[in-house]
Amino acid sequence: MNLPSEQITINLGPQHPSTHGVFRLRVTLDGEVITDVEPIFGYLHRGTEKLAEERTYTQIVTLTDRLDYTSSMINNQAYVLAVEKLAGVTVPPRGQYLRVLTAELQRIASHLMGVGFFLQDLGASGTPLMYCFRERERILDLFEMLCGARVTVSYMRPGGVFQEPPPEFWPAVRHLLDTTPDAIAELERLISENEIVLARSKGVGVLTKEKAIDCAISGPNLRASGVAWDLRKADPYDVYADMDFAVPVGSNGDSYDRFLVRVMEVHQSIRIAEQCYRDMPGGPVRSELPFFFRPPPGDAYAHVEASKGELGFYLVSDGGIAPYRCKIRSPSFINLTVLAEMLLGWKVADLMVIFGSLDVNMGEVDR
Repeated sequence: MNLPSEQITINLGPQHPSTHGVFRLRVTLDGEVITDVEPIFGYLHRGTEKLAEERTYTQIVTLTDRLDYTSSMINNQAYVLAVEKLAGVTVPPRGQYLRVLTAELQRIASHLMGVGFFLQDLGASGTPLMYCFRERERILDLFEMLCGARVTVSYMRPGGVFQEPPPEFWPAVRHLLDTTPDAIAELERLISENEIVLARSKGVGVLTKEKAIDCAISGPNLRASGVAWDLRKADPYDVYADMDFAVPVGSNGDSYDRFLVRVMEVHQSIRIAEQCYRDMPGGPVRSELPFFFRPPPGDAYAHVEASKGELGFYLVSDGGIAPYRCKIRSPSFINLTVLAEMLLGWKVADLMVIFGSLDVNMGEVDR
């Protein structure tokens, strides 16, 4: 029997552990049922695009680290591809292979964080999250060898990468590639058929294929809805055209599929990293460019398949040492646009499950 109740509006965030950053939701409830949602963001706005107009093309690399800070290598990659397209710069094969290798390691680290925090949102008391963090830390150790930083790496440069990896890097990569598949399989055994995970996420927060396409959703969230769209296949960059890998897709578009697609993509990233390790060519890691270089007047757009979807940079040059305009297409911002619609009609207990399954990062939403 439905009893009439007075609707209440609550504020969730902007400081809340489940909002994955500085994010606020104004939620209206009828009892426990969500009847209205208003996402409010902007709390992390730093003016990244405007700051880029005051820095040289090389200096801007450091700004890209701070977009999706769980995926800084891939942010670097998207930006330097746009600069190279604008300036007509070619990248040596070894530089391209190193980019793809590090981007896939970064994708694994980012997906592990997405999966770990999703399980935490489901109510798991820390153990699965620590499993994910354990593997992620090993990847960050590799990044520290490459550039001295673990999170804000700034490893890539227009024309290639910052520097040649040190000798100890390669045995560490080999060990990681040998042991990570078993670690991921252990995690899968622990959670993929877990009764609580299935009950809390199967059929919850369904995003249909049609709605995902209409809203320009990209990345694992789109593929979980059954659309096999991946820029590494559809519009290959660097040496992805030479890589053999599959594009995992879901069938229902629910929270469980979004979680499972990320787990399957970790396996594919390991597969790509193996190929990079095996086929790594010799030679220089980057083309030599002056610190202050001036692309000819014009514009360029480059995009990559980032860990959360399509990340793109649009640059306009007026012939100076800094871009006249820099515009960023961030996947988390676009993916958040469907959140309100996905939440309506669900109970407040499902809110964080659905939100967590989207795996957004507020650093690139507000930028």
